[in-house]
Amino acid sequence: MDLFALYGSHAFWFWLGLAAAILAVEVASGSGWLLWPAGSALAVAFLTLLIGPDPAATIAAFAVLTLVSTLLARRYLPRSVLGSGGDINDNVARLIGQEARAVAAFEDGTGRVLIDGKEWIAELEDGRELAEGQRVRVTGVRDGSRLTVRAAG
Repeated sequence: MDLFALYGSHAFWFWLGLAAAILAVEVASGSGWLLWPAGSALAVAFLTLLIGPDPAATIAAFAVLTLVSTLLARRYLPRSVLGSGGDINDNVARLIGQEARAVAAFEDGTGRVLIDGKEWIAELEDGRELAEGQRVRVTGVRDGSRLTVRAAG
């Protein structure tokens, strides 16, 4: 049987199957990058019902939809939705950017801060002194669990 004739009579199912296959690979890999091609293939499946099974038009539509949806997702979705690429269970890295309170006065640029009810060893970026109760912002992590902080405000 001619492949174009087969595609012509089953274009909707071809694109629906392609969407399912791409989505299955996405589920197996968890990368997040294949969601947009899978959604585009699904949209093209329904587009074939409107415009017919023209291979050139459907492939072009798939390419355009994939590019546009991927670029828009990268531009407008918050980084927290896209993921940082790191370990989601890393409880120390998630502290970067959060505000904390100095548990006691910092001496020689080192002290302890309180975040979410837990105390952490911290170092000031500029090595200055810091008073007890002063607010700081976490800017990094050193040596596994030692936070780098700067005065907030």
